[in-house]
Amino acid sequence: MADSQNPPLLVAEEEGGKGLSKKAAKKEALKAEKAMRRQQEEEAAAAAASLSLEADPLAGNYGDMPLADLQSKEVSGRRWTEIQSLVEELKDEEVLIRGRAQTIRAVGKNMAFVVLRRMGFTVQCVVTAAPELVSRQMVKFAAGLSRESIVDIQGIVTVPGVPIKGASQQVEVQVRKIYCISRAAPHLPINIEDAARSEKEIEEAKLAGETLVSVGQDTRLNYRVLDIRTPANQGIFRIQSQVGLMFRQFFLAENFVEIHTPKLIAGSSEGGSAVFKLEYKGQPACLAQSPQLHKQMSICGDFGRVFEIGPVFRAEDSYTHRHLCEFTGLDVEMEIKEHYFEVMDIVDRLFVSMFDSLNEQCKKELDAIAKQYPFKPLKYLRKTLKLTFQEGVQMLKEAGIEVDPLGDLNTESERKLGQLVLEKYDTEFYILHRYPLAVRPFYTMPCYEDPTYSNSFDVFIRGEEIISGGQRVHVPEFLTARAEACGIDVKTISTYVDSFRYGAPLHGGFGVGLERVVMLFLALNNIRKTSLFPRDPMRLAP
Repeated sequence: MADSQNPPLLVAEEEGGKGLSKKAAKKEALKAEKAMRRQQEEEAAAAAASLSLEADPLAGNYGDMPLADLQSKEVSGRRWTEIQSLVEELKDEEVLIRGRAQTIRAVGKNMAFVVLRRMGFTVQCVVTAAPELVSRQMVKFAAGLSRESIVDIQGIVTVPGVPIKGASQQVEVQVRKIYCISRAAPHLPINIEDAARSEKEIEEAKLAGETLVSVGQDTRLNYRVLDIRTPANQGIFRIQSQVGLMFRQFFLAENFVEIHTPKLIAGSSEGGSAVFKLEYKGQPACLAQSPQLHKQMSICGDFGRVFEIGPVFRAEDSYTHRHLCEFTGLDVEMEIKEHYFEVMDIVDRLFVSMFDSLNEQCKKELDAIAKQYPFKPLKYLRKTLKLTFQEGVQMLKEAGIEVDPLGDLNTESERKLGQLVLEKYDTEFYILHRYPLAVRPFYTMPCYEDPTYSNSFDVFIRGEEIISGGQRVHVPEFLTARAEACGIDVKTISTYVDSFRYGAPLHGGFGVGLERVVMLFLALNNIRKTSLFPRDPMRLAP
C-alpha cells in the first residue's frame, strides 16, 4: 500500500489505451500531491481553530455572530452608544458600539487596534491580551477581521494622554467583547481609503516619486455602494438631504401645499422628442419630463400655491457634466396678483435662506467635502441680482462675445456671463429674465410690450443655469395656439388645456434640479457626484 504522504506517480489510460508520458504523469502526480497537501492544511487549520476555541475559556467574548441571533430573536434592552457621542465625559464607563472596521492593525500577538466608523465619525478600539479579560485568541480574531465588516464592540472608555490622529473621537475603547455582525469580503473591488483621496494628494505623491491609487469615475459608479461610504460622499448626500428639507420647510411656511403628480402621461409635458415612450394598456404614453401640466392644473383647482419634490425624466442623449436622464425635480407653481416678479422674489428669498442655512448648519459636511474636493464658498448677495436678458447680451457684447439677441445662451456664453457678473457685482448667484419667447416652452406668457420676449427667467449659480421659470399662459385659446406653434399634438394635452376653460388664475412658477443645485453650490465638476445612483445615456445600473 502506497504511503499517503508520498503518493506514487499516477499513470492514467488515454482513450487510445496508451499511458501518459512520464512528463505528463509527473505533472499529474504533483497536482495530486498539492491537492492532498491543501486538504491536509485545511483540516489542520480547522482542527487548530476548534482546539483553540475549546481551549479558550473566554471564547464567548468574541466571534462571528450566528445568523439565528440576527433574526430579530429577542428584544434584549441593550443600548448602543453612537460613535459621535464618545467623549471624555464617558471616561471609565462601559459602552456598546457598532460600526464598520475601517482599519485593523495587529501589534504582535498581544495587541490589535480596530478603528470603527459610523456616520462619518471614527473611534480607535484597543484589543489587549489580559488574564481573565482578553485572550490572545481574541486578539487574533480582531486582527483577522476584514475591512468594512460590521462589528459590535463592548468595552471601557479611556482617555489617552496624547491626541489620536487616526480617529475623529479623542477617546479610546478598551475592548472586552467583540462580535462580527456582517463580515465583508476580504478583497474589496475598491478601497475606501483610495476612493477618499483628493487629486491634490495624488499629484503631490507623484511629484515625490510615489504612486497612489486613483479611483476613476466609472469604477466609482460601478461600485457605488462602496464609493458613497467616503467622508466626502457622505457629506454630499447629507447636504442634498438638507436642501430637500429646507425646500419643503420654506414652502410649507409660505402656505404652499405639497402635491404629488403622475409620472405616466399621454403626451410630452415640455414639447420636443426627448421623452421616454412606453405603452400604457394599449395606449401610447411617456414618462413626464416635469410636473408642469399637473401643477398648473392644481392651481386651476384652487390650491393657490403648490410645490412638488419628485423624479423627472429626460431622454436626451446628453453626455455633458451637468445632464442626467433622471433627476429629482423641485417644482413650484403659484398664483400671482399682477407680475411674474412675485415668483422671482420667492426664488430670491428661498435660495438666500437655503445658502445661509447650509453654511451655518452643515460645517462638518462642508469640511469633509472640501478635503477631497476643495472649493471656495459661494458668493451671493442679501438681495439677489436681477438682470434682463438684453442686459446680459450687452455685457457679453462689451466683452467681445456676440450673442443672438433672440436666441438662447450656450454653455460657454453662460459661463462667460457668470464671470462678468462676478467681476462687476461680486456675486455668483443671479437671475436673468425676459428671455426670447422663441426659446421658451409653449406655456410661457409673452411680454406685453414686445411679444418676441417673454415673462420668464433663468437662475444661475457659478455661471451655470439651475432654474427655469416664469408666468404661464392661462387663456385656453392662446395656449392652444402656442402649443400648435411648438409642434405639440393638442389632443395629447386636451385635459390640460380644458382645465383653463373654467376660470384660471394668473399664475407662474419654476423648476429646479436638486442634483444640479448641490453640484454647483459645492463647485463639483460633475453632476454624477451628486446623484446617488446616476442614470445617464450609458448607465442603467447599479
